[in-house]
Amino acid sequence: MGKTYAGARLRRLREERRMSQADLARVLAISPSYLNQMEHDSRPLTVPVLLRITEAFGVDPGFFSERDTGRLVADLREALANEVAEARVSPSDLAELATRMPAVASVLLDLGRRGQLLAERLAETANGRDGGPPVPRSPHEEIREFFYRRRNYLHDADLAAEDLAREAGVRTGEVVRALSNRLADHHGVRLSSDPDRPGVRPGADAGRPGGRAAADADRLHRFDARTRVLHLSGRLRPGQQAFRMATQLALLEYGDELDRLAGEDFEPGSPAHALARIGIANYFAAALVLPYRVFHTAAEEFRYDIERLTDHFGIGYETVCHRLSTLQRPRLRGVPFSFVRVDRAGNMSKRQSATGFHFSRAGGTCPLWNVYEAFAAPGRIHVQIAAMPDGQRHLWTARAVTRHRGGWGEPGKTFAIGLGCEIRHASRLVYSDGLDLDNASAATPIGMGCRLCERLDCPQRAVPPLGRTLAVDEHSSTFVPYPVARDRE
Repeated sequence: MGKTYAGARLRRLREERRMSQADLARVLAISPSYLNQMEHDSRPLTVPVLLRITEAFGVDPGFFSERDTGRLVADLREALANEVAEARVSPSDLAELATRMPAVASVLLDLGRRGQLLAERLAETANGRDGGPPVPRSPHEEIREFFYRRRNYLHDADLAAEDLAREAGVRTGEVVRALSNRLADHHGVRLSSDPDRPGVRPGADAGRPGGRAAADADRLHRFDARTRVLHLSGRLRPGQQAFRMATQLALLEYGDELDRLAGEDFEPGSPAHALARIGIANYFAAALVLPYRVFHTAAEEFRYDIERLTDHFGIGYETVCHRLSTLQRPRLRGVPFSFVRVDRAGNMSKRQSATGFHFSRAGGTCPLWNVYEAFAAPGRIHVQIAAMPDGQRHLWTARAVTRHRGGWGEPGKTFAIGLGCEIRHASRLVYSDGLDLDNASAATPIGMGCRLCERLDCPQRAVPPLGRTLAVDEHSSTFVPYPVARDRE
C-alpha cells in the first residue's frame, strides 16, 4: 500500500465541520502537531488514522484516494485543452493541483469552462452568426452539472424519501396503492386515468379545433391544483404511474427542501432553478418508489442483475439503472456506477457518475464504446471491459430501450442506456461471470472523445488530435486517418 498524502482534503473536511486542529486531534487520538504535519503533507495518513476519520465523519476511505482526483484531472484537461496542447500546463501539473489543492482546481476548472464558452461566442460573432445577445449556457446542461458535482447522490432527499416510504407503507407490489392513499389522505388529491384517444394525433396544433385534446393526449401526467386531480395517461404502465405519483408527492410534501437544494446553485425564479426543482423531485420519486435500504439489499442479493431488479420491483430498465447510480449513502454504499443515456447520433442526454469515469462535454464520445453497439441488437445487454488512456479499466453494460406513444405509425424514441463501474468492483456484478478481469490486454481501448483522446494510433479517430502536428506526406498513406509527426530526437 502506497503512502497517502491528502492534507488539503483533510483540512477541508475539518473546516467544513468547523473544527479546530485541537478538536480534530482529540477525536483522532493524535497530537495537534501530528495533525498539523498531515494537513501540510509533511506526514502521510496512516491506516489507523484513516479508519478513525471514516468512523468519525462517515466518509468513504476513497475520499482520500488518488482515484478520487481522476475525474477532476480529466475535467481540467478538457477545460484547459489548449493550454495543455501548447505545453503551457503539463498533465502532471494538473494532477498535482487536483491532488494538493482540489478547491483551487475546481475554481480553475470553472474559469476554464467560462473561457471556452466565451471563445465559442466570439467565434459565432466573427462568423456573422451572432443574431443577438450571447446565448447563455443551456439550463438543461446546468442541471446535469448540478447532479454531476454531487456524484448523483442527494443525501437529505434520499433520507426524506425513505422516511416517507416507510410512513406511507410503500412495499414491493403495493406501491401504486400506497402512493394513491397518501395523495388522497394527506393532500386530497384524486387520481384520474385519462383514456387513450385513438385517432387523435398527439402532434396536432393545440390552437386548432381539437388541438387541445391532442395536446392533452400527448401528456403523460398533469396535476390540476384547483380541482386537486392528478391526471395519468392511460398509456402509462403501473411502474410509470407510481413514478409520476411519487414526483407529485415530492412537490407537495418536499417543496421547501426542493427550493433550498435548487437554490444552492441557481437563482430562484430562473429557468435553471425551475428545472432543478423538477430534477430533484424526480430523484426523490425514484428514492420513494425504490427506498434505499430495500433497493440496496436487493441489488446486492441479485448481484446487480438489472433485469432481475426490473422484474422484482416492476420498474423500467432506465429507472433501475439510474437508481443504481445513486447508491452512495455513507456506510451503506453500493457499487459506484457511471450512468449514461445516448442516442444513435451520439447525443448524451443523461450523464451522471459516482466514479472517476470522465464524460467529454465536447467533441463527441468514443465510437468504440459499447453503448453504440447496443443499437444493433435492441433488448440484449452488451458487456464490455473498456480501458481509458490513463490505464483505468471499467466494466460497462449497455442496452437499447425504445419508447412509443402506442399508436401505429407514431414516432418513438430510442436510447442506449449505459451503466459502468471500475474494474475493482466488477466481481460484484453478475455480468463479470466468465470474464478475465485481470487481463488488461483483453480490454477495449476507448477514450474521452476524438478531440481530446490521447490514443494517437486509433484507426477510428474522427478528428485530428488537439495540439499535435500531423505527418502529411503526399507520397504515402496510413491506416490511421490522422498520423502524427514523431518528435525528432
